[in-house]
This record gives sequence, structure tokens and C-alpha cells, in this order.
Amino acid sequence: MKRLLIVLCVLLLTTGCTIVRIDTNSTDNIIDVVLSKENKLYNQVGRGYKYYIPKGVSYIDTNDTNDKLYSNGIYYYLYIDIINYYNNKEYVIPNNEGHYYFKEINVNGKKGYVDIIKDGDKYLINFVYNYAILEAKVELKQINEVVLNASYILSTVKFNDDVVELLMNGDFLKEREEEYSLFKSKGDSSSFLKYLDNAKEDGDTMEEGE
Repeated sequence: MKRLLIVLCVLLLTTGCTIVRIDTNSTDNIIDVVLSKENKLYNQVGRGYKYYIPKGVSYIDTNDTNDKLYSNGIYYYLYIDIINYYNNKEYVIPNNEGHYYFKEINVNGKKGYVDIIKDGDKYLINFVYNYAILEAKVELKQINEVVLNASYILSTVKFNDDVVELLMNGDFLKEREEEYSLFKSKGDSSSFLKYLDNAKEDGDTMEEGE
């Protein structure tokens, strides 16, 4: 037993692993702890980007740079903002302090924000970070679960600069002009979900999946 403990201690020291406690009852703590830790894992690859989907979250489908995920009865809509990444353009942080929850993020030079808006008996989560936007509409008790998963997903987004360069020099930029305009910060409710709802009405969006 003593030998096993020594081996475990050596492994922790040599791998640099640390045990981090996350208070999942605190939205602030979830965001601060997860985003502060560098995580190079990935298990999902798209055109010019990759990221990590945590356990319990399932990939459903992709529509260009819009990925649809699912977990515990909740659909996550992830938009990878290749255009702003390519142009190295920072997001304008809105002044939404009157909403149910708002937090500005600035971690290791990466800026963003989490904006949660009460919408009837549901809550619209708009998480913007690391040139990606993740949105979901949830019940009150589901907020921290979604924020935790979103923090892992967004903190692990990595871009392939060679592929991004090819996309920007092809037809990608022209095709995305209309979509790009939707994601400029306006301080109002979600543009992303509105876009998806409109696309669904036009029959040009992803199916719900299982």
C-alpha cells in the first residue's frame, strides 16, 4: 500500500497533474476554474477547428461551422467564429448587467462573456469565448451543468491556421457574410438561436437527432 502511494505521488509530480475542486453550485467558480486550466484534449474535429466534448455530451450534427450537441435533454448550439479569428478581432463586451446573470471574461488574454437571460420559464445561456459562441435554453436547475460543459468545450477550441487561411481565401467568406453579421454583439437576446429558428422554418437546418 505504501509503495502504491509513493508511485501515485511520483506520477502526479512527473505529469504535472493536480486535483482541482470545482464548486458546481457557483457559476462564477465554474467559469473561473475551468477556463484557467490549459486543456489540450480534443475529440471533435471540424473544418479548420477542433475541440473537446466532455463526457455526457453527444455530438449530433454540423452545418458548416455550426455544431449541434446534446446532453441530458438539452441541445447545445456551438458556432465557431473563424471569421473573427482570422481577422484577430475582439468581441465587443455588451452591458447586460441587468440580465439574470452576466460575467465578463478575460483569461490569459482571451476575452468573452457569459450572458444569461430569463425568457419565460426558461433561461437563455449565451457563452462567448475563444472565438466561439455556445448557446442553450435551459431550466433554472440546469444552468450550472450547461455552463460547466460549455466552459470545457469553449476553452479547448483550437484552430488550424493553414485550413483557416484556405477557407478565407476561397468562397467561405462570401458565403458567410450574412451569417457573420448576426454575431456582432448588439446587447440583445441571442442572434444565434434566432438564426437557427429561421433556418429551421426554411427547411435548411439540422434535424433534431435522437
